[in-house]
Amino acid sequence: MTAADLAAIVQPLACLIVELPIREAGGQLPSWDELEVLKSAAQSRGVALHMDGARLWESVAFYGRPHAEIAAGFDSVYVSLYKGIGAFAGAVLAGDTAFIEQARLWRRRMGGTLYHLSSMVASAAMRFDARLAAMPALYQRTLASAAALGQRKALRVNPAVPQTNMLHLHFAGSAETVMQARDWVAEESGCWLFDDVRAADVPGWSLTEIYVGDRLLQTDDATLTPSFDHLCALLRAAPGR
Repeated sequence: MTAADLAAIVQPLACLIVELPIREAGGQLPSWDELEVLKSAAQSRGVALHMDGARLWESVAFYGRPHAEIAAGFDSVYVSLYKGIGAFAGAVLAGDTAFIEQARLWRRRMGGTLYHLSSMVASAAMRFDARLAAMPALYQRTLASAAALGQRKALRVNPAVPQTNMLHLHFAGSAETVMQARDWVAEESGCWLFDDVRAADVPGWSLTEIYVGDRLLQTDDATLTPSFDHLCALLRAAPGR
């Protein structure tokens, strides 16, 4: 979503929701200038601007700016406490007093009020500072992994240069073929490369989401790339290839 996209919408808008980063695009973010122009465009048009910032924590390493500066200009911000932070569950909604009072009311009306929240708060608080401190290292590990994996012909990394510590891997093969190859690699090497695989928009291709966390941070490319080389070899040898 950019200011040009907003300008192309002529009908009245009650709210504009911006996801930072965009999960379905492999964790991509707008440039800082694009984001600032969009904030100004929404404000000048009088459109409330809401951030779906479930993974806002992962965005700081790319922008090189504090969370407060990224969120400035938004009327409301949602952040997750289990994505990235690793709490049991839960989220935080920020906004002005009147907005939060309405949100509390509608949370109750929609049946979202829990009797106890202490376990969620504690599980987030215990990990919060450490997880935020780890984000720059996770981002650098993601850049290195993408550069290594992008050299394989049977793979496509999206985005080619990641903007957060997540990315999408596209495979030259059906989802069923890729999952079978993944299972073979796991059986032979004991290395589990990724979880779900789904069909891509391009016929004959599939994709998976990779979130770079502590496990990959502790695994060097000398261990990682041979397993993906094995996977690519199996894909090339698959029937119909």
